[in-house]
Amino acid sequence: MGRTYINELKNNINKTVRIDGWVDVRRDHGKLVFIDLRDTTGVVQTVIRPDSGDAYEIGKTLRNEWVVSVEGIVQKRPEKMVNKESETGDIEFIISSVNVLSQADELPFDRDEKLNLDTYLDNLPLTLRTKRAQAIFKVQTTILQAFRSFLVEKGFIEFQSPKLIGEDAEGGASVFEVDYFDHTAHLAQSPQFYKQIMVGVYEKVFTTGNVYRAEKHSTSRHLNEYTSLDMEMGFIKDHRDIMNISGELMTHITITVEKTCTKELALFNTTPIKIPMPIPHLTLRDAQEIIKKNYGEDCSDEPDLSPQHERWLSEYALKEHKSDFLFVTHFPIEKTAMYAYEDEDNLGYSRYFDLLFRGIEIQSGGQRQHNYDKLVKAMERKKLDPKKFSFYLQAFKYGMPPHGGFGMGLERLTAKFLGLENVKEATLFPREINRIDTLLSQ
Repeated sequence: MGRTYINELKNNINKTVRIDGWVDVRRDHGKLVFIDLRDTTGVVQTVIRPDSGDAYEIGKTLRNEWVVSVEGIVQKRPEKMVNKESETGDIEFIISSVNVLSQADELPFDRDEKLNLDTYLDNLPLTLRTKRAQAIFKVQTTILQAFRSFLVEKGFIEFQSPKLIGEDAEGGASVFEVDYFDHTAHLAQSPQFYKQIMVGVYEKVFTTGNVYRAEKHSTSRHLNEYTSLDMEMGFIKDHRDIMNISGELMTHITITVEKTCTKELALFNTTPIKIPMPIPHLTLRDAQEIIKKNYGEDCSDEPDLSPQHERWLSEYALKEHKSDFLFVTHFPIEKTAMYAYEDEDNLGYSRYFDLLFRGIEIQSGGQRQHNYDKLVKAMERKKLDPKKFSFYLQAFKYGMPPHGGFGMGLERLTAKFLGLENVKEATLFPREINRIDTLLSQ
């Protein structure tokens, strides 16, 4: 007999079928044994009666997380027995046979018990099975699918970017070195160089994948390995073209998540996301004036925003613009990457932006320098040797259109959609200064 998934049971009323899954809960009610059985599509209540022979004796031995294959009849529940809070609450599965596929040790704690973060992360092979964890990563995969579907619909081409590179895109020191045969390689901090090169091939491109930052921090917002969602497009007028498509994308992601993940969002008691179009924007200088006026801190000499500044500005955007999103533009050119485009109308400032979402920066981007000579000079000002970037510079030497793009952290975005306090909760197997899976080693 072939397998039937739990979400297909309603189409099999009064039929004998086989379902496979995990024992979610086992309850003995007098002579009846009730088992909530779980598979990837849902949970259903099953019943084993005393007259079911061997199935009844086996059923009394079952425990949480045992893996079983059961056969039985799907029946409609009487109206007064319907559980309206469950998607399968109007049916019941009467078991006639049980085959134990795998036993499980006694659980070290209740799966639904609230655990501290370290205990949760130390036991991920088990804790990821909880409804809460499953909800987090259902939302995350929906965000990823929405990102991809939106850009594909807009004519973008997806490509896979290398993670082993010779030099890092920012020219900084916070990179992981790798022994690469007779050379020293690095784990990529971003796909920046490659997506710019690919603009010269397809005009509009995007890539998703892990990136690496060798920064010695242990905070609720940082990871040493995270998933970056990147896009780059050519023939733009300026950074506002990138901001416009970013706003459309975030609207699409928001609508998709709220439509697809209703149950998951309800589990976290989330509030609807406010995202007016266009998303409001401020220059860094204007943002700093607002911080000084509204929150009493003078940060006008700072080249960037601190985490507290991001929280204040998000609070301001929600109050003044009824928006959970805010663009901050025009960061000092000397503090941005060597490929940043300097705004001719605001010399000393780049056509770059950060996108803030509910108190944190979740996206950075802007217009890039497309002129070969100016890019080389920018490298030299940053004390970088253009010869080391000759492979990258070929794209500009042989003609590049005005272009720009952005990068966005999937885990941060997921955490903010669900109101999670720590980005590590939105990371399947987090990597930070104190955590790596050494127990997978031989």
